[in-house]
Amino acid sequence: MKVADLLAQRQHQWRELDELCDKVNWRSAKRMGAEQLSNFASLYRSVCADLALADSYNLPPDTVEYLHRLVGRAHSRLYRTRRFQFAAWIMVLTFDAPRQILLDRYFWFMFIFFYGTFLLSAFLAFESTYFPDYHTQIVGEEALLSLEAMYTNPIGSTESGIGMKSNMAGFYINHNTGIGLVCFVTGILIIPGIVTTLFNAAFLGAVFGYMARPDVLMTDNFFEFVTAHGPFELTAIVLAAAGGLRLGLSWVNTNGLTRKASLQKAGRRCIPVIGLSILFFFFAAIIEGFISPSNLPYSFKATVAISSALFIAFYILVLGLLSALGIVKGEQYAIR
Repeated sequence: MKVADLLAQRQHQWRELDELCDKVNWRSAKRMGAEQLSNFASLYRSVCADLALADSYNLPPDTVEYLHRLVGRAHSRLYRTRRFQFAAWIMVLTFDAPRQILLDRYFWFMFIFFYGTFLLSAFLAFESTYFPDYHTQIVGEEALLSLEAMYTNPIGSTESGIGMKSNMAGFYINHNTGIGLVCFVTGILIIPGIVTTLFNAAFLGAVFGYMARPDVLMTDNFFEFVTAHGPFELTAIVLAAAGGLRLGLSWVNTNGLTRKASLQKAGRRCIPVIGLSILFFFFAAIIEGFISPSNLPYSFKATVAISSALFIAFYILVLGLLSALGIVKGEQYAIR
């Protein structure tokens, strides 16, 4: 039998699948019974085989095009995007992510690199005896004047409503996540990522060091604002930079895989880390929008900062160690 005649006899299956595609969408597909779903999958596989035959034997372009569209429609309904697996992601972030971060040499390299640069830059900006113009060279004179003007008035002296605070929290989420994305994306190119992280650490350290100097009048106002959200924000930057560095080195050191396979493997390992980075940026933005600019006492804001730092340490060191030792496990909740 000729291929054209064979395919002509199976046109009723094409029409049946076409009608099912018209009836089925992502909502109704969830209510399909096992028999209907099996029939849909069987028709889909059959039409895929027909398309392969039509392509191989150069059948009329109209027929091939029709089968292409039909296969595409059926595929989009049979393999539709799965719903967000909230419970699975909770378990991944609770167990898998801390173990991965604890054992991740890229994270610890970036952690030491970022905080080491931050502390050194803060010291150089604070100690004006040896490098009197360091803060100006790193931050810029105009930026320093803007900082001084920004923190001239006491924090919380102008009380804003919940709407303004919500708007500011949204702004900080967008701004902070942008910093993380820059560190992550440039990390794929390795050297630009390291330079970007170096610049952010040096810039932030110089700002902190300069604002801590006794000759700066608005020191108290500055630290009253930045203390509470600092731990989450700085750690989120480190996580984003570490994820980018892992991706960047994956196409250099492939460990025997193809570059594409190595990049895909690194990408899968980066997902929980980047997810945690986004979550930390979100926490930092909420604190920065609602707590940092409020007239709450500094002791409360310092308590928030200490609690945040202890939470991060517990999350990475304690939960990571327990998960690494197999005492707690989250692999069964892996996202598929």
